[in-house]
Amino acid sequence: MTETPEFVLELQKLEISLPKGADRPYALESLDLTIKSGEIVCLVGESGSGKSLCAGAIMGLLPEPLVRVTGGTVRFMGEELLGKSEAQMRALRGADISMIFQEPMTALNPQKTVGWQIDEVLRLHTKMNKAKRKERAIEMLERVHIPDPHSAYNAYPHQISGGQRQRVMIAMSLVLSPKLIIADEPTTALDVTTQLQILKLIRELQEEEGAGVLFITHDFGVVAEIADKVAVLCRGELVESGTTDAVLNHPQHPYTRALIGAVPALTPPPVKAASDAPVVLRGTGLKKTFAARGGLLSGKRKAVTAVKDLSFELRQGETLGVVGESGSGKTTVSRIVTRLLECDQGSVELDGTDLLAATPREMRAMRKHIQMVFQDPMASLNPRKRVVDLIAQGPIVHGADPKKAREDAKRLLELVELSPAAANRFPHEFSGGQRQRIGIARALAMEPKVIVADEPVSALDVSVQAQVLKLLADLRDRLNLSLLFVTHDLRVAAQLCDRIIVMQKGEIVEHGLTAEVFANPQHAYTQNLLSSIPGRDWTPPSLRPDAA
Repeated sequence: MTETPEFVLELQKLEISLPKGADRPYALESLDLTIKSGEIVCLVGESGSGKSLCAGAIMGLLPEPLVRVTGGTVRFMGEELLGKSEAQMRALRGADISMIFQEPMTALNPQKTVGWQIDEVLRLHTKMNKAKRKERAIEMLERVHIPDPHSAYNAYPHQISGGQRQRVMIAMSLVLSPKLIIADEPTTALDVTTQLQILKLIRELQEEEGAGVLFITHDFGVVAEIADKVAVLCRGELVESGTTDAVLNHPQHPYTRALIGAVPALTPPPVKAASDAPVVLRGTGLKKTFAARGGLLSGKRKAVTAVKDLSFELRQGETLGVVGESGSGKTTVSRIVTRLLECDQGSVELDGTDLLAATPREMRAMRKHIQMVFQDPMASLNPRKRVVDLIAQGPIVHGADPKKAREDAKRLLELVELSPAAANRFPHEFSGGQRQRIGIARALAMEPKVIVADEPVSALDVSVQAQVLKLLADLRDRLNLSLLFVTHDLRVAAQLCDRIIVMQKGEIVEHGLTAEVFANPQHAYTQNLLSSIPGRDWTPPSLRPDAA
């Protein structure tokens, strides 16, 4: 009888080389890591530390020959993976080793329905008939808590929310009950209740199937919630590893201590005195319904009311947070307010002028007063333009002298703590956090009264997130800006927002001062959101009352 290996995954002295001209010779250097059945190992570190390339090496998905494994071993269930043919790896992928990717919109095929894509996994790896495959696919959509699984089965990826797309990716990855799950930042774009559901789901699979999990994340709340062991990477080197308790509560390495020190506190800052500042932005009776869609192949999808009779006020110099689950209507509100989406009824008044009733010419003149910072800076910045031109473009379009606009753009780079020398570089030459700063500088170039920020820090490392949040708070106070801040991360909302509105299914179910809502939530939905925050019961050592 064959003896079951001690480890599902065993990495020994793993070394991944980078191409010439990179910032260092190796993406990973001499990495040792083991995962047992039923064990979750969290791999943490900042962007560029080598976490995702580690996953790519295990799956045989590195961009060879420029980035390749040049040393060490990768064993799955005692069997060496390095050197296996593409056909052998293809048989393992999905069936025995599964990966949940970070960005579902790039991992899902935009031309195929959700149901077709889950069905494909079953079609390639099982002998189930079509009816059984559909039944299994819908069962998985139910297990990852997608509302109306039958409708989602017939939907295309762009027709469902970002959080729901991530759940589809997770359903595809778990549908064959693999022995090893590699999860690359799978909960980054998800709201807290969904995060908790997904973490519980992964736990359930372990208990049922004994799966091992390599969980890549920068969210220490998730680490506190789910990890059995933690491994910390810094520029390709393993600087610390151990049990969750040891690493989170007694970190030894300065890099680990710095990362944990950057975790936002869940306690909001002290309540400010009641503001008597003028109302800059007022939404009244907003309603938006997305019509039913469908066709012969995709089936009929129901009409969705994304925003129902929603009203709010934003005062000068204030940050108003809009929080809620995926699909609650947060982003729809941000797009209605900036007139990137037409509203069915209601009004949005900016200094008394109704933006929704404005003609295109009037709206163009008003647009400089209300600017947007998008969630994904790489998708919202033109890759063919230099940074100085991206920032100066708005003022030039509105009649500013091009030379002066470019000089102002360089000063704005300093304001967002980037070097003016970076002005002639392209967006791809910056890190994610730096690109987000460029997005903020572009919004500030118009000298707006209101900035609408849609999940501006959701994809950033915890240390970069802390820097960008501090920058936004400083700019708000220095320039007397008003911020409408959309986020699913309640730790972020606690740090930046003076007041919050909590949305559920397009409606506001609770609103008030952030500190008061967090301390004493009144609505059951808000209570559920706050109790679902991953790692809620864990406090970073530096934030504890006994911290020096």
